[in-house]
Amino acid sequence: MATSPRATAGGSVLQVGPLMPTLAQTLHDDYAACVLPDAGPDRDEFLASHGREIAAVVTSGRTGVHADLMAALPNLGAVVNFGVGYDTTDVGAAAARGVAVSNTPDVLTDCVADTAVGLMIDVLRQFSAADRYVRAGRWPVDGMYPLTRQVSNTRVGIIGLGRIGGAIAKRLSAFGCTIAYHNRNRVDGCDYTYVSSPQELAQQVDVLVVAAAGGAGTRKLVSRAVIDALGPDGYLINIARGSVVDEEALVSALAAGRLAGAGLDVFADEPNVPDALTAMDNVVVLPHVGSGTVQTRAAMEALTLRNLDSFLTTGELVTPVPMPAAASG
Repeated sequence: MATSPRATAGGSVLQVGPLMPTLAQTLHDDYAACVLPDAGPDRDEFLASHGREIAAVVTSGRTGVHADLMAALPNLGAVVNFGVGYDTTDVGAAAARGVAVSNTPDVLTDCVADTAVGLMIDVLRQFSAADRYVRAGRWPVDGMYPLTRQVSNTRVGIIGLGRIGGAIAKRLSAFGCTIAYHNRNRVDGCDYTYVSSPQELAQQVDVLVVAAAGGAGTRKLVSRAVIDALGPDGYLINIARGSVVDEEALVSALAAGRLAGAGLDVFADEPNVPDALTAMDNVVVLPHVGSGTVQTRAAMEALTLRNLDSFLTTGELVTPVPMPAAASG
């Protein structure tokens, strides 16, 4: 950029948490952004000295901005989030303070949906496990790999039929899968079967795909009862947030054979993954790479910067997230 938008904004930009190196470099070079120290005296000293100068924070769904940090930034106007998930930012506190929040929807939909389908194929057909079987030299010794499950024409339930959930459904429809879904509300004009509860949905399907938003409202939505309803022939795919699934119940069900398998891109305590999951051949674990392609991350970065530029120059965000209704009161 020829000029820094920060020069017209009357406020500073703060990076909170790690970001893509190219995005972090742009924030430093073009916006003179500061980086919030992780913790301890340095963080406290920075906030005491510079907290009032901050007009916008750029963060990610991995880190977010909590209420206590907002309180230390009294002139904060916007939280610009790199990623579609923003459950780590206290939206209620932001609404109460008049702080706008943005995310990066749409641009990552295709890649995350691709990841969900890839996980489903891998888990049901056990391609990763079969690859390890060959690499370990077992094929000549132990013979053919055991038979696995067909992907096409299975019954699939999707929890969260938003942008990403809808893209997953569209892909799996091409596989001849029967699609049902659970949302807080029915989706108008949707041809897929609506089911009123996650547990009821799990009872009706072979594969349960979790695509719901994270946050307090969906914490452990996929509960022990839902996992038990999916049953010993069922599979769970999660590309949403680790918090949406009761991870302890999931591990227990897999270990006891009460669930056939799982494909997981997200976990409750990232980057820590339970050892029990990594030891199971019927589980595929990915390091939260759902949107991790060159094209998608570049598009996410561009949209993040568009939101930041727009806020600094006009006070408005390009892709603001819905704020709690109480914020208007």
